[in-house]
Amino acid sequence: MRDVAIVNYRQTVPVRDSGPVNELQMLEQVIQGVINDTGVALEDFDFVCSGSCDYLAGAAFAFVEGVEAVGPFPPIKESHVEMDGAWALYEAILKIRTGEADSALVYGFGKSSPGYLRSVMSLQLDPYYLTPLWLDSISAAALQAAQCLNSGTLTEADMAAVVARSRANAKSIAASQLKGDYSVAELLAEPTMVSPLRKHDCAPISDGASAMIVASPEKAKEWCSQPVMVRGIDHRIESSMPTLRDLTRSESTSIAGKAAGIAGVDVQFAELHAPFSHQEILLQRALELDDKVDLNPSGGALAANVMMAAGLDRIGHAASMIQAGRYTCGVAHATSGACLQQNLVAVLEAAQ
Repeated sequence: MRDVAIVNYRQTVPVRDSGPVNELQMLEQVIQGVINDTGVALEDFDFVCSGSCDYLAGAAFAFVEGVEAVGPFPPIKESHVEMDGAWALYEAILKIRTGEADSALVYGFGKSSPGYLRSVMSLQLDPYYLTPLWLDSISAAALQAAQCLNSGTLTEADMAAVVARSRANAKSIAASQLKGDYSVAELLAEPTMVSPLRKHDCAPISDGASAMIVASPEKAKEWCSQPVMVRGIDHRIESSMPTLRDLTRSESTSIAGKAAGIAGVDVQFAELHAPFSHQEILLQRALELDDKVDLNPSGGALAANVMMAAGLDRIGHAASMIQAGRYTCGVAHATSGACLQQNLVAVLEAAQ
């Protein structure tokens, strides 16, 4: 199958509450941005795929409004995944690899501010056994963190160190919601929100959108002077019942990383989609990343976490850093579901 290259990536500046700005307006900003940067037209894309969640808008088929941002008439080849935009990217990559398309436009978006996100995400749980309990997303992550602490897998100081590094790294990224210099001692002095998690251990609520252009290597070289090659990509899923898996490790991430070919490359950095501080540690270990690997140089999801786009952002930031010459090879990761249930891993390299 053919290789696939990332041509361009754009995101809005994530904010806690975008107010009157709706999803369509945010999408128009990033979609027009990647198109203008690349110098192409909408009709140049063979395929369009999006990722979003209708639960955020509270209406069935709410994602259809987002399609207006790409102009669906005359009819286009379009698809949608009720997941993070990273999985929309996966579908687009399959289209290109199998020869059904030479280029694709991918986007993800989410406006979480209007609702109570912690409860909205409960609808991702098993509909028969867990959703009726209304186990919210932060409480589920707190149970995972508690299990990690009780088993000696990690410490609260380890979690605080992740937050301190995230906030410091985010200072160099314009599209960051939370940034600054914090010490581990300062962070540990803050009260717990849902024990053992403190507020800073949890990703912020963010409104925003992101878009990306991918293409075959031949097409990418026409549109971009520095395309980034997707050398490997894979995603795996674990049981929807947290009690049926070991929450102190992420087996699906480990499997996806091996399938994506992480062992065969010199990984210089990793963009890990960890909405909670302890999860970054679990992901680092699952992918067997040593201390020489730069973790979340963008700040990661703890700096900004647009629901249904944060995973695509990890891949986008990774590609942008390679295009800027900061690195030549890295790993990007996306997750979905409670307690790292579903995980996607991509290996990115600068084009030779």
